[in-house]
Amino acid sequence: MYLQNLHTHSTYCDGKDKPEEMILSAIEQGFDSVGFSGHSYMFYSPSHSMSIEGTEEYKREVRALKEKYRDKLDIFCGLEFDMYSEIEMTGYDYVIGAAHYLKIGDEYVGFDRTADVVEGIIRDYFGGDGMKYAKMYYETLSELPKYVKSDILGHIDLICKFAETHNFFDWESKEYNRYLLGAIDALTGKIPFFEVNTGAVARGYRKTPYTTHAMLKELKARGWGATISSDCHDRRYLKQSFGEAAEMLKAAGFKEIYVLKASGFEAVPID
Repeated sequence: MYLQNLHTHSTYCDGKDKPEEMILSAIEQGFDSVGFSGHSYMFYSPSHSMSIEGTEEYKREVRALKEKYRDKLDIFCGLEFDMYSEIEMTGYDYVIGAAHYLKIGDEYVGFDRTADVVEGIIRDYFGGDGMKYAKMYYETLSELPKYVKSDILGHIDLICKFAETHNFFDWESKEYNRYLLGAIDALTGKIPFFEVNTGAVARGYRKTPYTTHAMLKELKARGWGATISSDCHDRRYLKQSFGEAAEMLKAAGFKEIYVLKASGFEAVPID
């Protein structure tokens, strides 16, 4: 299988490694291609995103590294756009669209945090009702295309980060799946690809990648194209659980994944 990771973070935002360190590790691990996807500048959360000045330096450095290593692997400059960002959208080869914050009144509430923080959010903003929290997340995610044109939908079920260890809501219930499918239906035809995201496995929050077999089948039925990513913040885990992600996709009926090449996204068979 063509080995590519497009969801990659560096020291320009919340990653542990410099871009060149990540590239050298990708070459060592046998990657065909790597794409960087720094977090878009968020005025409401500057510590979790690239600065405005840093964003321009990020684009310059990735372009320079693309040229330096052109005989070793393909390198792409992307962006993980958080849906409330207000930034200039030029100079990117692709965009991952995602929601990491809920806008509650005038507050931007970040939920991609620790389990204790999520528990506090559910208590303080949703009266202890985790299903109301899930409902608002999927209603928020459904609005993503109003803010950005995305190539890839990032970790659609991000709120299931702690599903294997904490009972914040019943993620197998009909009510939860109604909200999830509502978001999928709202986004179908507006974003071509989704990712099977293994990042929570690398960081020890989950034992399995984000997505369920049932959700993958629903995405397949609606014609979405699949990608595999490690949401990498540490070069040691650049291809974390890629094999398991591929098996999950095959079990749900997918025969191919999509990878980005110089000419655009291209389908390649899942081995």
